[in-house]
Amino acid sequence: MKISTFRYSLKQGLINIKRNLLFSLASIGTIIACLFLFGIFYSIVLNMQNEVKTIEDTLTITVFFDEGTSEERIAEIGNELKSISNVGAIDYISADKAWKGYIEDVYNGDTEYVRSIFGDDNPLENASSYEVKLKDIKIQEDTVKSIMAIPDVRKVNSSEGTANSLNSINHLVGYASIGVIVILLFVSLFLISNTITIGISVRKEEIAIMKLIGAKDSFVRTPFLVEGVMIGLIGSIIPIGIIYFMYDAVVNYLTAHFNVVANLFNFVPVATVIKGMAPYALGMGIGIGFVGSLLTTYRHLRV
Repeated sequence: MKISTFRYSLKQGLINIKRNLLFSLASIGTIIACLFLFGIFYSIVLNMQNEVKTIEDTLTITVFFDEGTSEERIAEIGNELKSISNVGAIDYISADKAWKGYIEDVYNGDTEYVRSIFGDDNPLENASSYEVKLKDIKIQEDTVKSIMAIPDVRKVNSSEGTANSLNSINHLVGYASIGVIVILLFVSLFLISNTITIGISVRKEEIAIMKLIGAKDSFVRTPFLVEGVMIGLIGSIIPIGIIYFMYDAVVNYLTAHFNVVANLFNFVPVATVIKGMAPYALGMGIGIGFVGSLLTTYRHLRV
């Protein structure tokens, strides 16, 4: 495209937006609403994924051995566990260590009181185990099956219910976000289509003259494409700015007024949210404007 043609298209695109200001503002407003909601859902999903990842990092499965398994065999089992692809770090918990941990958790470390009840016996004498962290909690069930297939493994305590709940929440939030965004995208396309249609109607005679003197379809069409892209660009930049300034304020309010939220959630920094959100928002905004104007010009520019 020649520079003069680009300047003409840009100028005409701006004129079209100004000429149909009410419809242009309606289109921009709809895209802002769409991408603002996208930004909210994106922030929620990103924080949910971060929280799930944090919880996943703390989740372990516990591997118990058959009674009477020797220390040498337990060491071999440890090596077999490490050979399973989804197994990350493993930590051996001896019977003595397990009993000390139990006293600390249940009796607040009061060893004298515990000795008065149990004497010097260790009720967890046959409860030595491996605590295993998984690389991917989603395939926990298959990993547990692989572990149970190891000889001398008596039982595996896993957190399948917690893992399934976390995955369900993640999927629910994701599907809800997609549903809302798709609806708003269609509304945005409809409004942009109406805006471009009005612009074509206003300039119908001018377009007819341009076509008669030999103007190519691409030359006639380009100003309307520029108009759609500019509407989409403006509509995508504004919600990015709103999310940027609003995110920290909302997070600070929640952590200051709700102790439960402050204790449970480790919020993702706003820079991380914007860095991930901005390319999607700009792509969707410009894409909506371009596709909406392209479809409309193909439908109506048959002068």
